[in-house]
Amino acid sequence: MNLYPAIDLKDGNCVRLLRGEMDAATVFNNDPGAQAKAFRDAGFKKIHLVDLNGAFEGKPVNAEAVERILAATDVPAQLGGGIRDLETIEMWLSKGIDRVILGTIALKDPELVKTACRNFPGHIAVGIDARDGMVAIEGWAETSETSALDLARKFEDAGVDAIIYTDIDRDGALQGVNVEATQSLASAISIPVIASGGVASIKDIENLLAVRDSGIEGVIIGRALYDGRIDPAAALELVEQANA
Repeated sequence: MNLYPAIDLKDGNCVRLLRGEMDAATVFNNDPGAQAKAFRDAGFKKIHLVDLNGAFEGKPVNAEAVERILAATDVPAQLGGGIRDLETIEMWLSKGIDRVILGTIALKDPELVKTACRNFPGHIAVGIDARDGMVAIEGWAETSETSALDLARKFEDAGVDAIIYTDIDRDGALQGVNVEATQSLASAISIPVIASGGVASIKDIENLLAVRDSGIEGVIIGRALYDGRIDPAAALELVEQANA
């Protein structure tokens, strides 16, 4: 299992939101490159990036901040937020992003996701953000009538590298990751699932490790890393021992 420290970008800064509310943003670092480097120096092997402004506007907004991150570290980075067409996917991959995360467009245009998987094999993930089990889009501003599982099943055998599943009601709230919902989704599909939202302590990582055989490939950690609730060295050691 992999640990993905999160860098959420709003107006060029590293922030954490509370349940996806842009007005409830806490700035943790105004230098994204330095934050990425700090995560690398702590021992993390992958990084999760989100262009929050881009998710709302439907196009890249924090491109400069992302490029600073890519220049500061060679750790493979996955990026979501405002990526809605093949040209933008190709642009980010050419700049050095390892994996592009498609969210809103996965619901609105599943065929584009399948085309992207064919054109860029191994570099496409789907982000499924759910509120009460239903998919939310447009930076979580809209909730659809499609369930997370129904959307995930559309991409079976399409070549999607991973599904990032976020429980919006827990995101940034430090209430604990929704292990049950994540395990249920992972068990129902063949695509590896990355858990996201609500990770509050190392216990959450232990709980996910206990059910990782259901198909859980990793977990994204945000606020709990920034405010010191999770010690990077302890978390990495726990996962390293489990992976041994």
